[in-house]
Amino acid sequence: MIPIYLDVTRLLDRLAKRTLPTGVDRVGLAYIRHYAYRARAVLSERGFHVVMSERESAQAFDMLLSQDFTRARGAQVLMARAVLGALRRDRVGLGILLHTSHSGMEFDRYFKAMTKRGIRAVFMVHDLIPLTHAEYCRPGVLETHYKRMSVALGHAAGIIANSQSTLDSLAEESLRAGWVVPRTVVARLASGVPAGAVGARPLPQPYFVMLGTIEPRKNHWFALHVWRRLVEIHGESAPTLVVIGRRGWECENVVDMLERCAPLRGKVIEEGDCSDERLFNYLHHAQALLFPSFVEGYGMPLAEALALRVPVIASNLPVFREIAGDIPDYLDPLDGPGWMARIMEYSTAASSARASQLVRIEDFREPTWREHFEVVDQFIEELA
Repeated sequence: MIPIYLDVTRLLDRLAKRTLPTGVDRVGLAYIRHYAYRARAVLSERGFHVVMSERESAQAFDMLLSQDFTRARGAQVLMARAVLGALRRDRVGLGILLHTSHSGMEFDRYFKAMTKRGIRAVFMVHDLIPLTHAEYCRPGVLETHYKRMSVALGHAAGIIANSQSTLDSLAEESLRAGWVVPRTVVARLASGVPAGAVGARPLPQPYFVMLGTIEPRKNHWFALHVWRRLVEIHGESAPTLVVIGRRGWECENVVDMLERCAPLRGKVIEEGDCSDERLFNYLHHAQALLFPSFVEGYGMPLAEALALRVPVIASNLPVFREIAGDIPDYLDPLDGPGWMARIMEYSTAASSARASQLVRIEDFREPTWREHFEVVDQFIEELA
């Protein structure tokens, strides 16, 4: 069985900073759960890397899977100790490095050094959004992501794509840039929200959920303007919107609405640090998940909601149809009147549209981690 190396730099750094995991982080945690028994952890920083000892790796994996912020200081100490003790460790060689986030992918030196040690890299590509829709990203991310893809494709033994849509996008961008694409496989992602006990309804009135980091492509600004109009028209009978996710980048206009728009007070609830248990309960009792994004590489919240048998109203994106077929209700992400009408329809107890989707949801085939790793394990064995 070929040795596995897992880059845990981003995960340990975020634990040390007491930052809740994102969708990408949940993928990394799933890889730890699956491979920890046969893997070593790797830390990387600006192209330099350290392979942690078996004992340090086990400690790192245990800390990360616990997601216990009281161990944040321990994560900092472990990283420092691993770096200081790097020169005293046994040499390692041969194996597959699984790099499941985009962080640090742009440093060519890292992957050259790993190749010299006989460790070949397999990268997960989550999206090409900074290249295809740079207007939704922070300044400079286009250049960084271009470098990431260039370096990854230059060193990859294989590429794991989270969707066929992402793989198609990678092929198109590679054709433009002249990159050579190595062996690839599509392995869809399972829900990142652990099932829990259903608690009491968090809000007495009908409410909807938006889930994800607040950033331009998620279209929060549009949703908040829709909500303002709903409140202006329907007053107290307008439903509530629960925005779950931390504040990200280039979102000042959304923050202005959240903090200073008087009509939204009491009708929009922001949950910036929402525990998994609270998130599960919010989703379970929601009228629907709203997903009005302009572009997505996958869209894990869609799979998470449908897996919990919660209806979804979403943008009409190819990747959403790849995951969910005709189950959600789809709308153009700029169709304000359409979103207003659908939201009010779903707000009523006798909603025929919501009832119809609940019937369609029964046909949803949830992607599972077992299926994901059956694909990845076979892919790794073929590469080996």
